[in-house]
Amino acid sequence: MRIAAFPKAYLHPMLVARTMSVHDWIEAARVLPVEGLELHTGFFWEDTRAELDRVGEALARASFEMPMLCASPDFTHPDAGERAREFDRQVRAVEIAAHLGGDAPTCRVLSGQAHPAVSREQGLDWAADAIVRLLPVAAQLGVTLCLENHYKASTWAYPEFAQRREVFLALLDRVGEHEWFGVQYDPSNALVAGDDPVDLLRAVVERVRTVQASDRHLASGAPLESLRRSDGTIGYSPDLVHGVVGAGLNDYEGIFEVLAGAGYDGWISIEDGVDGMAEMAASARFLAGARDRWFGGSREVRVEARERRRAGAGGAG
Repeated sequence: MRIAAFPKAYLHPMLVARTMSVHDWIEAARVLPVEGLELHTGFFWEDTRAELDRVGEALARASFEMPMLCASPDFTHPDAGERAREFDRQVRAVEIAAHLGGDAPTCRVLSGQAHPAVSREQGLDWAADAIVRLLPVAAQLGVTLCLENHYKASTWAYPEFAQRREVFLALLDRVGEHEWFGVQYDPSNALVAGDDPVDLLRAVVERVRTVQASDRHLASGAPLESLRRSDGTIGYSPDLVHGVVGAGLNDYEGIFEVLAGAGYDGWISIEDGVDGMAEMAASARFLAGARDRWFGGSREVRVEARERRRAGAGGAG
């Protein structure tokens, strides 16, 4: 397992205000004890081959890989024309991931927003159809599409269509198993969806290709259950705040136990540090320690363990 970082603290200056560039982020991240940087499609203000090459060169100079590209397609939009445009944008995201992503690039894929006029069955049909049509593109470019148990993109009006466990698993079933398709697991998103993060991981671990690490803690003395909404979700409550990974509500010992038992050998990307680089560095140190405890031995030993488990399960995942 290798560790990456995502600049969650700097999304507004990088995506909206555009006062901080992806090159600024790469330079700032040199102080972090990580091996990779997760990037976002919105970081590429100039979508040109020359700019992608400059970003790749900057990553190489800083001795970073880009293992993950964050994209936020809205495949459940009620308008067919907008769904088509979202598909084309996701194809471009896969191309960028292939260009910058090293030996095993991945690109996040989502279902889309929970638009009020879109039923569960219609949303599942649209999202699954888009992902299935993307798979030949991903296969040709050698990029794994990773469906995240997501909550809500910052530019969206509505939460994720497949936010809840039952819808997320139904979408996975609709798409089916494929060499270039898997899961991007985020425990905090399971938490705000009102699901048990470790139980969700157990359900999908054989399909997990990337992991995002974040954590939440309660700002008030209120119990977590008191934040639950009528639909069973918790959402981005002001009482549920970010913090250092491993110091919050998520059971990372349980998470690492499940990942290690499955022989997981992918990346884990820090999706926290909203209060700055010191928090992100502390999160990286925690993850490195957990990796050492749970993933002892060489990478080759872990790969062999994973393959033995998959063979014993009939090749699932």
